[in-house]
Amino acid sequence: MRVRFAPSPTGALHIGGARTALYNWLMARGNGGTLVLRIEDTDRERSTPENVEQILDALQWLELDYDEGPISQLSRTDRHQELLNQLLAEGKAYRSTATGDDVKAYKAQHGADKGFRGEAQDEGAVRLRVPDEGATTVHDVIRGDTVFQHVHMDDPVIARADGSVLYNFAVAVDDMDAEITHVVRGEDHLSNTPKQLLVYEALGATAPEFAHLPLLHGPDGKKLSKRHGAASVQELRDAGFLPEAVRNYLALLGWGAADDQTILSTGELVQQFDIARVQKNPAQFDVQKLRWLNGRYVRDMSVDELTERLEAFTGRTGLREAVAISQEKIGTLADFLPLAGFLFDGPVDDPKAREKWLDEDHLALLAEARGALAALDPFDVEQIEAALRRLVESGDHKPKDVFQPIRVALAGTAVSPGVFESLAVLGREASLRRLDAVLN
Repeated sequence: MRVRFAPSPTGALHIGGARTALYNWLMARGNGGTLVLRIEDTDRERSTPENVEQILDALQWLELDYDEGPISQLSRTDRHQELLNQLLAEGKAYRSTATGDDVKAYKAQHGADKGFRGEAQDEGAVRLRVPDEGATTVHDVIRGDTVFQHVHMDDPVIARADGSVLYNFAVAVDDMDAEITHVVRGEDHLSNTPKQLLVYEALGATAPEFAHLPLLHGPDGKKLSKRHGAASVQELRDAGFLPEAVRNYLALLGWGAADDQTILSTGELVQQFDIARVQKNPAQFDVQKLRWLNGRYVRDMSVDELTERLEAFTGRTGLREAVAISQEKIGTLADFLPLAGFLFDGPVDDPKAREKWLDEDHLALLAEARGALAALDPFDVEQIEAALRRLVESGDHKPKDVFQPIRVALAGTAVSPGVFESLAVLGREASLRRLDAVLN
């Protein structure tokens, strides 16, 4: 098996493209195959070195390696010209100056559903000859057969008048030369496939198998875009998602394990993935579901591994104690500093929390708590919890009326890791200083 991922470097790698890359990678790795990376960079205005780097960076973060490439499609121009000239010499293609208006006029004369047929000329764009009889059938692993009757197909333009070849010709030549056996790509390419099959036929080559993936929609049923929370791989990375969770989630967009399992390691995905099980219907990308799945991965990590990830993500060191008490409450790496940053950077300023939890009555309870905490030795989670629970019970208070003022005094806000654990991580002196700052 030889598969390829062939992005156009016209921007960041979008989530749909990442899923296409993943499916090709899973097929190659699960079948002892080869994954070829080809950069379709013939659009010189939009294809920039920076965009190529963005794609390579995204694949590296997703940990999707490739066996051959990256191959620049532009670097294959001589080969494209060689085969273009071959088709012209064999009469399988011809030059034509026909314009869009000429095509309309042809259809007005011969019928709107009649494919355009031109006459060979000495100059102009190059068109591929479509047989008048018969049909081209796209055999799709996911969608079954789609039949395109030749009588309805225009002779497609495969090169401009200046000789530069167009997508449908270049991609067929590149896949043929790379001996690609399976083309897995988005369904937006389905209409291109019969034209590419005709190129294969004209060149006397065997076509690969095709699988056209359903498009991705947001939860609202509309085409996936930035308004749905994230549009590119880099945005997911910057939002603190884990690459292994993203791989797991992307794999499930349109495909499912035979036993409907949701949490699948990459090794399990490689073993179980079958392109024939991909559904035809559009798949929904829901960033909240990804967040839930990512949270499962976060909580399943060892504290040491999560600390390593968070230190790389935040650029900070010495986070282990704070990570240990925050792990159960964060869904992404980006959640960590908003939750636990007060342990290092001091309290934040949340006026609503102050107003609710640092009024006169709560300050009185905070003063009692301060006294109970100051007497503790050792100052650890067990002793802290016991002392504060005695305070709750002795005055018949609600736990939140004792614990929340402490939390707001320490963190500046009403959301933090566990209050006992936060006190222990800060230590006696720092904790008492923060309580005193509020009491004074």
